[in-house]
Amino acid sequence: MNSTELFFICLGAAVVIFYGVKALLFTKMLRPTFWFPLPQTFFTSMGEWAVVTGASDGIGREYAFALAERGMNVVIMSRTKEKLNQVAGDIEASTGRRVQVIVADFVKDSIFKEFQGQLRELNVGVLVNNVGTLPSLIPCKFLQSADLDQAITRVINCNVKTMVKMCSIVLPGMNSRGRGVIVNVSSGVATFPSPLYSLYAASKVFVERFSQGLQAEYKDKGIIIQAVAPFGVCTQMASYLEPSMVALSPKDFVKCSLQYIRAGDKTYGSISHIVLGGLLQLIPLSILQSELIQHGLQDFLKKKATRKGYRLTSTSEFNYLGTE
Repeated sequence: MNSTELFFICLGAAVVIFYGVKALLFTKMLRPTFWFPLPQTFFTSMGEWAVVTGASDGIGREYAFALAERGMNVVIMSRTKEKLNQVAGDIEASTGRRVQVIVADFVKDSIFKEFQGQLRELNVGVLVNNVGTLPSLIPCKFLQSADLDQAITRVINCNVKTMVKMCSIVLPGMNSRGRGVIVNVSSGVATFPSPLYSLYAASKVFVERFSQGLQAEYKDKGIIIQAVAPFGVCTQMASYLEPSMVALSPKDFVKCSLQYIRAGDKTYGSISHIVLGGLLQLIPLSILQSELIQHGLQDFLKKKATRKGYRLTSTSEFNYLGTE
């Protein structure tokens, strides 16, 4: 056997091992309750309180409910007091857990000074950084965004700064106690460069990289930090979606995602989204980023949003719709 044959044999063996390991990891993701079991007291063992941002609706609301159902008291945060009070009443009535309401518009720069002392006094075992926003309801090219300067501020403050600041407020207590869970909600569009979602997707890439870096820094302290990157969830942000095997309801998505808490520093949060993420990565970027796909996506979402009753404010933009 000459050196060339040996090289190709070794290369082939390495490829087989590589893809074998990937297949094994994928198989584990199909059975999270078997591979990543959680004791019944897992969440309450982390601490007395859970903090959820963007909790007045959608994914955030369901995380607050799910954690309360698992025995935690919850702090719910968003910009709309009336919605928060309704959610708080519903949680208290159905679970018997205590709920604290904090009204916070995370677009504002100085908002964190108003509540950081209050949060640091609590034994916070779980933090869910869910609040986020799109530049516009219908995806568009960067320069086509209505009120571009305001859109940049909203997205950066809401999607990036809020996550970092909330971690800086809650993480010291977790570090001193040697336990805790932080879930940072990213997005499936951060998996690859996404035209029409450039600003939003980039902000979610930050979420993932920050989360993964923090996990490497603090996993030896007994803290779990995970980025969760869903594709389609039927929330206010994606109000044009209809429930399906891929577009999950917020309740179903949260139920699935909590099963993956111990599955690593990033997860898509559900089996269907894991499969979708894998399939999309097999498609060449030249196809995903083509003008044909971009125009087709815009036209499809405009039609869906119009049927839902959203008012078109210009040729390419709908009214701003924040996400909570």
